[in-house]
Amino acid sequence: MAGISFDHGLAEIGDGLWAYLQPDGSWGWSNAGLVAGDGRSLLVDTLFDLALTRAMLHSMDAITATRPIRTLVNTHANGDHCYGNQLVTGAEIVATEGCLEEFQEVPAAALAAMVAADFGDPVVNDYIRAAFGPFDFGGIVATPPTRVFADRLDLTVGGRAVELIDVGPAHTRGDLLVHVPDARTVFTGDILFVYGTPIVWSGPVDNWVRACDLILELGADVIVPGHGPVTDERGPAMVRDYLTFVQQEATERHNAGMPAAEAARDIDLGEFGEWTDSERLAVNVHAVYVDLDPAYVPPDLMQLVREMARLARR
Repeated sequence: MAGISFDHGLAEIGDGLWAYLQPDGSWGWSNAGLVAGDGRSLLVDTLFDLALTRAMLHSMDAITATRPIRTLVNTHANGDHCYGNQLVTGAEIVATEGCLEEFQEVPAAALAAMVAADFGDPVVNDYIRAAFGPFDFGGIVATPPTRVFADRLDLTVGGRAVELIDVGPAHTRGDLLVHVPDARTVFTGDILFVYGTPIVWSGPVDNWVRACDLILELGADVIVPGHGPVTDERGPAMVRDYLTFVQQEATERHNAGMPAAEAARDIDLGEFGEWTDSERLAVNVHAVYVDLDPAYVPPDLMQLVREMARLARR
């Protein structure tokens, strides 16, 4: 599973619909999408740096020359879904209220500094550089949403209905789905990682499970995840199964008094261990502990990175 392959670049997935895919779907290698209507288009997300976003936009030139991008939707505030926003000129940027709240919490400059830093531990240094070293965080200007909403927002893109559905907090505080009913298609942002391990930065886990169930209820034939290959109903079912598995395993260890970091080392992921970035389990166990005990304080970001780096080496 960890070595699953899919093609890079722009793929037509329906009438007036495209997915932009970036293998292998691990840290930073996110997907985006384009919905074209009569004389205008909607872009779902930008990419982790300016060069990647420019290449994506160039691949769409034949479409957007006559149907320019007038709406950009950010599915959430992680940089691999919004750091290229400044290049989409002339578009309204739409996201959830939660996305706007988080938008500048991890600026590009902080990631650049993290890649360059020496944390006094070669395991941690190597892990960070492998994950984020391939990207160029220079020149990025934070370009936040200009229109925000809660719950649901119905848009029309060149006569075409597009539904934005707020499903956060889950992966982050501000996740949303982009549903195109006439094409039975959903762009999920990072509510779905397909053959990659989800990471619960926000939670609660139950809310993420409900988001997976909602995707299934929409009855889409084509589902574009935030990371990984295009999928169908199997994608949300797989992610839901992973989350409920981790929730059950972590709960048992919490109730037995086991510290979260030890619990993550103790859990046998089975088939889920074949997914990329399986060490994200370290973060996800802490998220379950927070759900079980609101007074529980998880480690800071750097400690979470350390725990993932060490778990990746086991």
